[in-house]
Amino acid sequence: MSRFRTEPVLSGGQPNKTAVILMNLGTPDAPTAQAVRPYLKAFLSDRRVVELPKWIWQPILRGLVLTLRPKKSAHGYEKIWFKEGSPLAVYTERQAQALAAALPGVIVRHAMTYGNPGVPEVLQDLKNQGVGNVLVIPLYPQYAASSTGAALDKVFAELQRQRNQMGLRTVSRFYDDAGYIEAMKQHIQAYWAEHGRGEKLMLSFHGIPQKNHDDGDPYPKECFQTAKLLAAALGLSENDYIVSFQSQFGKAKWVKPSTQDLFDELPKQGITKLDVFCPGFLADCLETMEEIALMGREQFHQAGGKQYHFIPCLNDSPAWISALTDLARKNLQGWI
Repeated sequence: MSRFRTEPVLSGGQPNKTAVILMNLGTPDAPTAQAVRPYLKAFLSDRRVVELPKWIWQPILRGLVLTLRPKKSAHGYEKIWFKEGSPLAVYTERQAQALAAALPGVIVRHAMTYGNPGVPEVLQDLKNQGVGNVLVIPLYPQYAASSTGAALDKVFAELQRQRNQMGLRTVSRFYDDAGYIEAMKQHIQAYWAEHGRGEKLMLSFHGIPQKNHDDGDPYPKECFQTAKLLAAALGLSENDYIVSFQSQFGKAKWVKPSTQDLFDELPKQGITKLDVFCPGFLADCLETMEEIALMGREQFHQAGGKQYHFIPCLNDSPAWISALTDLARKNLQGWI
């Protein structure tokens, strides 16, 4: 059997349409342990995500982790699940639809690194529609091997199976993109205008193991640079904001400071009114809506905090869609 996929026969000849794929991490299909388990298995089996040797990690994953964690994660998903489905899936699809409306003549789809819709299915569907050039934008402003790298691995692997390969462009990072910074500035200022402002703004990014950074992953530096640019746009001094890293997993040393540790420490330092925003997440999801908005609030109040505001992600806000459109147009030059 051939290792290459059978190509669609198009009446118009060579594929000549252009497409954009917005990629995000993925989500289970339902907030149940049965749906969470295969999603977690795929996610945590990726060597980009957990770099331990298979002979060490797989017995732990298939034993302890996939026995206990699906039920716990499903409970978290239950608390944030929308009527239309997973918040991450809903917002990512809305972003794709809004981008399609802003880019006439360009086909826009979304795909997930893990779960549905998967990269093979999306690329095959685009092939069937006569797409010859595709721009892939992983929705991670700051590059990390475990997020952007893992997403692009899926795309590259699928292109290796194409007999008539598509033209491919990728956006590996946009942590300092002016439109992205401006969209966050407008979003946060609008929130403050409606809800008031706390004593400090916490900018919480997803964490990575310290070893990944030591081995050359630029992610923490790009997070700090995003925070610096955003703070400058908001007119904040160094004392007005703090950068932190959330979602630590396992016993390895992770980049610091820890978001969860700061929830306990800040009230002791006299910071009792806190605003939290997650610049690295472009769509609200389990890590923002449950870990930060719900559990973070509870932890901060238990530590002595008095006021806690979680500022939602950019999602499909007009300012972000405008910035995303500009980012796509810049990388589509010569194709459209």
